[in-house]
Formats: sequence, structure tokens, C-alpha cells
Amino acid sequence: MAPMRRDGAEGEAEAAWSLVVPLKPLVRAKSRLSRAAGEDVRPRLALAFALDTVTAALACKDVRDVSVVTDDRLAGERLAALGARILPDTPADGLNAALAHGARAVRARRPGAPVAALNADLPALRPAELELVLHSASQFPRAFLADASDFGTTLLTATSGVELEPAFGGPSRARHLASGAREITATGVPSVRRDVDTGEDLLAALALGVGPHTALQAPYLAAGTPSPAGGAATGTGPQDGSQRRLPPQVRASGA
Repeated sequence: MAPMRRDGAEGEAEAAWSLVVPLKPLVRAKSRLSRAAGEDVRPRLALAFALDTVTAALACKDVRDVSVVTDDRLAGERLAALGARILPDTPADGLNAALAHGARAVRARRPGAPVAALNADLPALRPAELELVLHSASQFPRAFLADASDFGTTLLTATSGVELEPAFGGPSRARHLASGAREITATGVPSVRRDVDTGEDLLAALALGVGPHTALQAPYLAAGTPSPAGGAATGTGPQDGSQRRLPPQVRASGA
């Protein structure tokens, strides 16, 4: 399926953002969650985060398409089914090289595209909040949004004709500021800032209300029991036909 906005006039579609989302192979993703989630659940959580992130991004009216840079076969299949374009990580040289590669691929197809790099670990992402952030970003050649800790970055944007110049990882807020990118200070967008690296981050995301793929995994985390094989990774429910009961802080909605 070719990811493309199907509504609105052609001019509106051409002006809409193309997002690039990087995703490590699931076996290596979200290593800092091992203590909170366990090794069996951690890769499933990483995929669930990405599925909820991409679902919400594609539902944002200012987003034309989403390209995911990943070499993970399962993740690629699941994300392509949502409508994302899957790009292999041919540079194989880390996060920023993958993002630059994704941006080049986007502009090879659509030279005038405004491009944004978006983290894959935003399970509480709301389309309306992403729209607010992208609207603010459109006022500047390059812009970024700091994460909830004000240390890292969850979104970096470059308008038409401007290079993305990603500097993610570690203290990326300071690096993006030093590179000349304008910091987005929009309020009321906690879901776009709430990335998940640790157990504490996950609790904060659950309190905001996560998307359905992450919510599907939450009962097993809360109960301290393993999920059924393929639970979050395949999107299937309990095999015995019983209904999952989500903890009160989880809303099974990314809208």
C-alpha cells in the first residue's frame, strides 16, 4: 500500500508533511525497559509503541505520509499494513544516518516535501497534538520539540528545501539548539513529548492514555505475568476468549 493522503486538494497534499520514523530491530529495541517489562515483553512493547505512533501520525491531517526506516521484518510487515512506507536501513550507521537516509528517500519521491523525523516510541501520541506541533514548526526552516525531560528530542522538522540535519541521541535538545533549529514551545502537547525509554516513562505514558496496541500489553505488565505468544506483536487477544481488563490509567485509544 502506498502511503498517501487521499483527502483535500492536490496543493494541500503537496504541502503536507512527510514523516520519517526510525525503528531498531525489535530484538535490540528499548533495552532500558528490560527491567520493567522483561525480555519476553520488551520487543513486543517496542513494536506496540511503533504501531501506535504510526497509527496516530497517519491520522493527523497535516501528515501526508510516513516512512519507517527499519530492517526488522515483522515490524516492517505490521507497519506497512497500516499504510507506512518501509525503507531498509541501508547506511546501517546509527540513528541519525538512518534519519538522513529516510529524508533523502522522501525527497527523491517528492522533492518539495517538508520533512519531519519522529520518534517511534510515542504510544500516547494524539493526532490533534501532533497537528499543533507541526503547525508551529511550519513557521521556521528547522524546528524541534524537546522530550518530556527537556533533555532529548522527539520531533525534528525541516521545511521545503531545507536539510533535516538530525542530531538525535543523548542531549539532543542542546545539539539541535546549537545547530540553529528553533525550539517549539507549544503547550498542551504532552503526548508528542512523552517518549518511553524506562519503566517510569511507561507509567507516565499510561497515565496520559496510550493507543490500542500498547494498551493491549498493559494488563500483563500490571499483573507481572507474561503476555500470550505474539500478543502485542500480532495484535491478537487472549486465546481463551476471555476479555482483557485494562488498568484504570490506560485508555485504549490513540485518538
